[in-house]
Amino acid sequence: MSAIKTASKVEPHWLNKSAMADSLGISVQAFDRWGVKPVAKVGRSVYFTVADVLHNRIENEAVKQQPKQPDPSEISDGCLEYERYRLTKAQADGQELKNEIARQEVVPVEFATFALSKIAAEVSGVLDSLPLNIYRKHPELTKIQQENIKRELSKAMNAMSRVSDSLDGVLDEYIQQSVE
Repeated sequence: MSAIKTASKVEPHWLNKSAMADSLGISVQAFDRWGVKPVAKVGRSVYFTVADVLHNRIENEAVKQQPKQPDPSEISDGCLEYERYRLTKAQADGQELKNEIARQEVVPVEFATFALSKIAAEVSGVLDSLPLNIYRKHPELTKIQQENIKRELSKAMNAMSRVSDSLDGVLDEYIQQSVE
């Protein structure tokens, strides 16, 4: 906040508070409420210009013309103003989400589930044919070793098949860890 300039003499176009209030046809108290910044101070008197008062009033009217953003705590549930506020906020949130998707910063969970399920299916196919490929390349493996390989690959394939089912839980865990 800038300090009031101190002047040694009064300029002819300056008016003190009471003269300015009289020229506007309002009380000194009303003029004080306007919050006009004085142009200078001479002794104990402060002085104002008509241009500063005009600028203050134009700013005041401009603020009145701007739509006021309602405070959600002041609005009761169910009233029209609250519902408008909720709709506007939801539209803004939706647009922001679309922008993040367009910038490839986020992906919808449905897409992640689809993509990971597709990848898991491909990996399961490779794992399914792996025991036969190993047996062909290594015929010296015993039946017990072959069964152990099959068992471990079956566990891996089962885990891959559950990827789409466990994605919601993984997402919840990720959100919980990222918030903390």
